[in-house]
Order: sequence, then C-alpha cells, then structure tokens
Amino acid sequence: MGDHRYWEKIIPELSAEYRVIAVDLPGHGDSTSIKEEHSIEEYADKIKELLDDLNIKQTTMFGHSLGGYITLAFAEKYSHYLNGFSLIHSTAFPDSEEAKKGRLANVEKVKNDGVKMVVDGLVPKLFSPTNAQNNIPEIELAKEIGYKTSVDGTVKALISMKNRPDRNQVLEVTNLPVLLIAGKDDQIIPKEKTFSVKRENIKCSLIENAGHMSMYESPEELVKEMKDFLDSF
Repeated sequence: MGDHRYWEKIIPELSAEYRVIAVDLPGHGDSTSIKEEHSIEEYADKIKELLDDLNIKQTTMFGHSLGGYITLAFAEKYSHYLNGFSLIHSTAFPDSEEAKKGRLANVEKVKNDGVKMVVDGLVPKLFSPTNAQNNIPEIELAKEIGYKTSVDGTVKALISMKNRPDRNQVLEVTNLPVLLIAGKDDQIIPKEKTFSVKRENIKCSLIENAGHMSMYESPEELVKEMKDFLDSF
C-alpha cells in the first residue's frame, strides 16, 4: 500500500549519479490493477516487461518490504537482468501461519470497509516508536499514499504475500552482490528475518535510527548504504 513517493527523499540523491526508475506496483499509486489473480512471481514478470519496454538490459534492484519479496522472485527468474540487488526492510522467509491469518483478516476488512481502516492501523507501526513524534508529517504522507491504493490492488497484494514461498535459497546460491538493510526498531520485519543468510557476497547493514521506513526516518544513512553498494560494482 505504498508507491514511488516513499522514495522522494532518496531519488534526488541517487539520480545525480544514476538513472532511477521508481515503480508503482499494479493497483498502487498511479498503476492500474492486473485483471487476473496474481502472485509475487507475476509482479516480477511485470517488472521484467517494464525493463523490456524501456530497453534496459541490466539494472540494480532495490526492493522495500513487498518490493523485496518481488526482488527475490525477480532474482530467481531473471538474474541475468541484474548487476546486484537489495532487500530493504524485507525478508526471504515466507509468512508464518499467524501472519497468513492476519493477511486474510485484512483482506476481509478491505473488502468490507475499504483501505482506510487497514492503512490507519498499519502505518504507525511502520515507524520506530522512538521516531513517531518526529515523523508525524511522514506518517500522514504514508497514510495518504496508502489511501490511494485500490481495494483490488490491496487484496491481490495481500494474497500474493500470504502465498509467497521461502526464498532463502536465492540468497544461498546467488553470485550477485546483495545488500540486506534492516531497521533496528523494525516492528514489522525484525533484523534477524532480514539477515537470514551470511555469505561473502552479501552485505548486512543495520540502520540504527529506523523502523520499517528508513527512507523517511534516516534517509541520509539509507542513501549512503545504497550509494556505497552501487559504487562497489
């Protein structure tokens, strides 16, 4: 339930040196939904189609949260498109049984009541409790972005996340450079879930002053981690 505006503090810093493509996923932001039922893998297919349309042969992919699940699926199916990839506040693990029940409960809430109630319940948890008072404008912006997500796009994203498989093996076998970024105070995905595989080609970076939204909470530190990763190729 986010869109490219999550990255408004990050894009200007990166675009001074790199071409940046910030994507609104199907049913999010300004993108229409995919008509058929779909999966994390099909999101990855849509990203591949976009790269083909733009005639981009290789890219470095950064995926935040749901975007990280898609990035892993993309790396599994289309690794030849990648110079490297990064998961930002995301994980290679599948949903727990409890989390799956939560996804289904939110599906029913969204179908019955629309997206606002789910957004209002979720967004404050995305920020570190110690940052909440300092990030009120960002929290309100994240809510406004969430409200724009269509009911269909939200439902399909929730089902796709619920059904995603364990992709730790992607991290275990890839020879690509990988950057894993976690927030110290992430209430959604703890750092242990992000730093699930340790290998020489995988860098694990912990952002101290952040929960699940370092692009708002610690944008300077996130930019530094992203630039250092890009400059390492």
